[in-house]
Amino acid sequence: MPSSAEAQLLRLIAIMARLRDPERGCPWDVKQSFATIAPYTIEEAYEVADAIERGDMDDLKDELGDLLLQVVFHARMAKEAGHFAFADVANAISEKLIRRHPHVFEGTGGDAKATSGAKATWEAIKAEERKAKAERRGATDLAAGSAPRDLFDGIGAGLPALLRSTKLQERAARVGFDWPTIDPVLEKVDEELAELRAEIAAPPGPETDKRRFEEFGDLMFVVVNLGRWLDIDPEAALRSANTKFVRRMGEVVKGAAEEGRKLEEMRLDEMGVYWDRAKAKEREQGGK
Repeated sequence: MPSSAEAQLLRLIAIMARLRDPERGCPWDVKQSFATIAPYTIEEAYEVADAIERGDMDDLKDELGDLLLQVVFHARMAKEAGHFAFADVANAISEKLIRRHPHVFEGTGGDAKATSGAKATWEAIKAEERKAKAERRGATDLAAGSAPRDLFDGIGAGLPALLRSTKLQERAARVGFDWPTIDPVLEKVDEELAELRAEIAAPPGPETDKRRFEEFGDLMFVVVNLGRWLDIDPEAALRSANTKFVRRMGEVVKGAAEEGRKLEEMRLDEMGVYWDRAKAKEREQGGK
C-alpha cells in the first residue's frame, strides 16, 4: 500500500471516482448532489471539533478522514459537472495562503503552484464502527453481538442542537422507539403546543419561566421528529425560512424607503402590505 500523502490522496480521489461511476459505482453515491451531501459536510466538521474537545486523537484521525472525504466528494461532483476538480481546490487555497503570508513566502514571487497530486448494509457498517470506537474508548463492556451500553454513542454533544436532535431520534427509531405512523407525531405537536400555551397563560415568575423554557424545548424536539417523518432536514428547512424572512423584510425596507419613511415610523399593518407584496412576487416567480 502506498505510504506517501500524495499517493494516498490520489488513491482516495480514484476511489471516489469509482463510487460515482454511473455504470459500476454505488447507487447511493451516484444519486447524491451538492445539496444532499452538504448536511454531511457540516456534520463531519462538528464531529472533528468534538474529537478535538475530547482530546481523542484516534477519533480525530478518523473524523479528519471523513471530512476529507466530503471535500473529495464535492470536488468529484464539480468535476463531473465541468466546474472544477480537486486540484483546483487545493491550488486555490495554496495560492490564498501564499498571497496572505508574503512575510513567509517572500522570494516565491507569489506564483508558487501547489499540486497534490443498499442502506441496511450501510447502517450495519456504521453500527460496527460505533461499537469498535466505543470499545477503544473503554466506554462500554460489549458482549459479542450486543448493542453498545450507550445507545447514542458517536452522536457528539458538540453537534448543532437541531442536527443532534435529528440523529438522536433516528438512532432511537432504529431500535423501535418510534411512533407507528405520523398521526401520533402530529398529535404530539398539538399536545406540546397546548402545554406551552398553558405556561404562557400562567402567572409570571422564575418557575413559570423555567417551565416555559422546558415546554418550548419539548415543542422544538417534537417538531424535529415531525421533520424526520416528512424526510425534511430541519436545519435546511430553518435556513430556508431564514433566507425567506430576510428576502421579504428586504421588500419591506425597500417599500418604506420608496415612501421616504423609516420602519420605526410605520404600523405593523402598513409593513404587512409590503410583506404580502413580497409573498405575491415569490408566487409569481415559482413559489420560492
